[in-house]
Amino acid sequence: MYKIFISTGEASGDLNGASVAAALRNIRPDVALFGMGGEMMRAAGVEIVYDIADLGVMGIVEVAKSLPKLFRLRDFLADWLERERPDVLVVIDYPGFNTRLAKIARRLGIPVISYISPSAWAWGRGRAREVAETVTKVAAIFPFEADVYRQAGADVVFVGHPLLDIVKPSLPRDEAYRLFGADPARPVVLLMPGSRRQEIDMLLPAMLAGMEEVARKVPECQIFLPVASTISREILQNIIDGYNIEVRLTAGNTYDLMNIGTVAVAASGTATLEAAIMGLPTVIVYKVAALTYLLGKLLVKIPHIGLPNIVAGRRIVPELLQGEASAANIARETLPIVADPTVRDRIVADLADVRRRLGETGAVGRVAEVILEVAAHGHGGAA
Repeated sequence: MYKIFISTGEASGDLNGASVAAALRNIRPDVALFGMGGEMMRAAGVEIVYDIADLGVMGIVEVAKSLPKLFRLRDFLADWLERERPDVLVVIDYPGFNTRLAKIARRLGIPVISYISPSAWAWGRGRAREVAETVTKVAAIFPFEADVYRQAGADVVFVGHPLLDIVKPSLPRDEAYRLFGADPARPVVLLMPGSRRQEIDMLLPAMLAGMEEVARKVPECQIFLPVASTISREILQNIIDGYNIEVRLTAGNTYDLMNIGTVAVAASGTATLEAAIMGLPTVIVYKVAALTYLLGKLLVKIPHIGLPNIVAGRRIVPELLQGEASAANIARETLPIVADPTVRDRIVADLADVRRRLGETGAVGRVAEVILEVAAHGHGGAA
């Protein structure tokens, strides 16, 4: 029996970790799964060693403030790894913390697989070399990512993007409209302010104020906000109550909601790529502490921050960064997509091309096979 530890740090990682766990169980039902994750990984049969519900932070400055807690967590997991000796450690996203955890595992002789790896194609070759020197294998999700890591000396396998396996509606559109109590004749706007409390605080007020303007000009709009597993409904409702607008909070069936959406306003991150796969036009917003943004501008080597635009190689959906992420600008970018079908149709066509660039389905199964192959070596070669 293999013992596998999966380390994630936020809601998107929890989703990917859960998908990997399910694929592992499908291949090897007797596998023992442990991890740092959340409710989705727990539901997939992972024994959660540390729950990530209060963990998500973003940005250089913000992470610095949380360092004491992160150091304690690192030491706790290091002790767990040394005591339990899993056959393989799988690190999913959450690059700053997971890279350090991977180094600890390697010192302990535990093989490491990096999946949803640090964005070396954005941050530069130095990060790729660090990962290559630390992990046993990189499971790359973008073709250009695989090239960067291979050039840095990593053992790389291109598995394709896992969202192609995950992101799909579970209901016909008419049933989705009924599930959410939405009127098919009226526009549906989704607000996706992120899965971290910090993102909620920085982005949701501007989104809501922007929606007040949208609702004044297109009063028939229906506004929904899918609640991330890492954020309580109470926190969101308390913010929403300060605005003169109706916003319906939803739980579950998020891809069915995207499937009936006209447009989304979303925090930069995985949700924007999910929306792209679903063919949902999105206004991308992004805001962090000023110092974090200035440092990021010095370090990041690419012209766009939104994943759909990065994959497309050009700007196909709006990006509103820092001071640009204002209520007025959010309304300005959202209104044409709501009001003009030709604008929306053009974006939808561009998003279809993004989906094609992400490759074939089956990524999660391929990752599970790679993990079990590496685990077999960590298990002394025993099957």
